[in-house]
Amino acid sequence: MQRFFLFNLVVSLILFINLSCKAQETEYKEDYKDLTVRIADSFLNLHPDTVAYKTEAKSYKWNYEQGLILDAFYQLWKETKNSKYFDYIKKNFDYYIEDDGSIKTYKMNDFNIDNISPGRVLLHLYYETREEKYKKAADTLRKQLELQPRTVSGGFWHKKIYPYQMWLDGLYMAEPFYTRYAEMFDETKIFDDVAKQFLLIEKSLKDEKSGLYYHGWDESKKQKWADPVTGRSTSYWGRAMGWFMMALVDVLDYFPADHPNRNDLVKILQNLSECLLKYRDDKTGLWYLVVDQGNREGNYIEASSSSMFAYSFAKGANKGYLDKKFFDIAGESFQSILKNLVTYDNKNHIYLNNTVSVGGLGGEQSRDGSFEYYISEPKRTNDFKGYGPFLLTAIELQRGKSFNN
Repeated sequence: MQRFFLFNLVVSLILFINLSCKAQETEYKEDYKDLTVRIADSFLNLHPDTVAYKTEAKSYKWNYEQGLILDAFYQLWKETKNSKYFDYIKKNFDYYIEDDGSIKTYKMNDFNIDNISPGRVLLHLYYETREEKYKKAADTLRKQLELQPRTVSGGFWHKKIYPYQMWLDGLYMAEPFYTRYAEMFDETKIFDDVAKQFLLIEKSLKDEKSGLYYHGWDESKKQKWADPVTGRSTSYWGRAMGWFMMALVDVLDYFPADHPNRNDLVKILQNLSECLLKYRDDKTGLWYLVVDQGNREGNYIEASSSSMFAYSFAKGANKGYLDKKFFDIAGESFQSILKNLVTYDNKNHIYLNNTVSVGGLGGEQSRDGSFEYYISEPKRTNDFKGYGPFLLTAIELQRGKSFNN
């Protein structure tokens, strides 16, 4: 009898320990606040001085990747009010912004729309500090958009060296800054222009059959990658659609509730979000580099696009643009990223793997918009274009949990 009692006691203890561990694991999975701070602090430890790749000289120039990462840190600062995150933003921007408002390494005459993206964080800094140099620098970027070459139909060229071309990427690069500027300084006509950019993209790059968007459009139809009839490139590159979706959910933060095109933007977001669910990988719940090509040889589950989609889903649901199911899908996708794409070093720093380093059209002969081109670009660990949306997703998931508690 005593042995039987001891046996049952041991079994009960084992079951209790297992259930406790499972409960702790579940609690950890739901504790996005703690995880968000871990993701951010890992980045700060690995990049304590500046948002730059140590081995790439060009990343020490004014560029959109800094804007993406530092916007994520601004969102985190708003949630935590931890001054180290705000100080990191300010330190990075003060390296580039002179006292007179000029921007080191920036050249307006390049008319590179990528260079507009960090301007949104300039506006954040001006809003919080009222330091005039940030406003002057933002005015310079606003001037670039005023002078930016356009397609005949009114869309911003992606760069001066890419005439008559609109890329999905460009919507994220310009429109959140452009819309925030309009809101802050009461330039209401800008809202019409912002809506025009999105509607032109929908008209020019959306494939009605699949519901997906091609990467780029050449109005002149002269580029080697452009379809001679439609001017479109040939592939559905995941990150390009990720940029586009992030642009939509971020622009809507500042877009007037009574603007006649606001519902058009929400509808674009809703339609693309529903469409992307058809292309989730069954096993991981994430998305491939070339979205519609599944496990075709060379294709792979890609971190930046998966993170961008998850962020857009979570924020879209939090803001009421998307059905609540998308918040749950974002959470599932984020957990899958942690499981399948994240590794740790011996100091417990977080590393995000499987982010394609770059993807473009034109210029080099190989950048032809084909499946073969996209899979040929190298992957990078802790690429900022993946890490930024990864952090933003955690922040939005934490916000959603807060809303529901």
